[in-house]
Amino acid sequence: MPRVYNFSAGPSMLPEPVLNKAAAELLDYQGSGQSVMEMSHRSKVFMGIYEEAQALWREVMGIPENYKVLFLQGGASSQFAAVPMNLMTKSGKADYVLSGQFSTKAYKEAARYGDCKVVASSKDDNFSHIPALDPQEFRPDADYFHICMNNTIYGTVWNTLPDTGSVPLVADISSCILSKPIDVTKFGLLYAGAQKNVAPAGLTIVIVREDLLGEPMECTPTMFNYKVMAENDSMYNTPPCWPIYMSKLVLEWIKNDIGGLGKMEERNVRKAQLLYDFLDQSKLFQGCAEKQDRSIMNVTFVTGDKDLDAKFVAESTAAGFVNLKGHRSVGGMRASIYNAMPEEGIQKLVDFMAKFEAENK
Repeated sequence: MPRVYNFSAGPSMLPEPVLNKAAAELLDYQGSGQSVMEMSHRSKVFMGIYEEAQALWREVMGIPENYKVLFLQGGASSQFAAVPMNLMTKSGKADYVLSGQFSTKAYKEAARYGDCKVVASSKDDNFSHIPALDPQEFRPDADYFHICMNNTIYGTVWNTLPDTGSVPLVADISSCILSKPIDVTKFGLLYAGAQKNVAPAGLTIVIVREDLLGEPMECTPTMFNYKVMAENDSMYNTPPCWPIYMSKLVLEWIKNDIGGLGKMEERNVRKAQLLYDFLDQSKLFQGCAEKQDRSIMNVTFVTGDKDLDAKFVAESTAAGFVNLKGHRSVGGMRASIYNAMPEEGIQKLVDFMAKFEAENK
């Protein structure tokens, strides 16, 4: 069976060159006589993989030396608790912007551990845009200020970062990591689940400024303690070895095949523009996110008729365009067009949508 075009929000498709490389090394990694899945995480061979992955993360993302790159587990959702446990330890306050479901979950989890304030929300508009901010609402003594950079379910993205002054900015970048250059120095901490743009599920990336590696709350589990994990090079216990290896291959692909994150952004913008241009002129399909905040990773759209939405999802799946059904909480359709989605996949989807529109006037 030929490979389908997988528009899943995650786990998502991986670059074919990466899959081919992993397949070639599956039984025998570089003459070691074993698979990466089998080898000891403390072996010389795996430590080589780990060190290469660390170096590539720093090179490709431009991560300064005063930041630690942690390879953790538990998904980005684990960081909803880990962030406040590690950072909300001075004033016991944190500010949150609610721009979607995951930022809302992060806020609710953090509120269990301290004084969390919602400084802005676009919930009343079904999270169709990034909420306007009033700096007067920001608390200067907050321990951190939290946003979700790209909102997977609703198809919106932060194009302009909030100015939080001396308050560390914390961002969940799960669905936009490695999609374009990012100035790491503007953040105190970044975190992401790997299963959208980085690797198979199982790896959580945390990039944290060293001065924030203080004393966590007394209740913090050891596995959530950033300082412990940093001091042990993310190997306090067995790390997610296979996803770390796969992240190395993905970073090599971005660096060597694509030409870096600048070229990746150009590629992603072209892909997204193809789909948005079609939606803007379509008489059947309508985009859900407001134009100024549209994501280049997740494109949400509807026909306005739930039965027609269901028909489109069924027919597109049969045609080889899978996982276009919108999130269960909002319905409609969603095309997640992460780094690995080729431009031809978007063009073929647009052609299919035009055909569907012509047949369902």
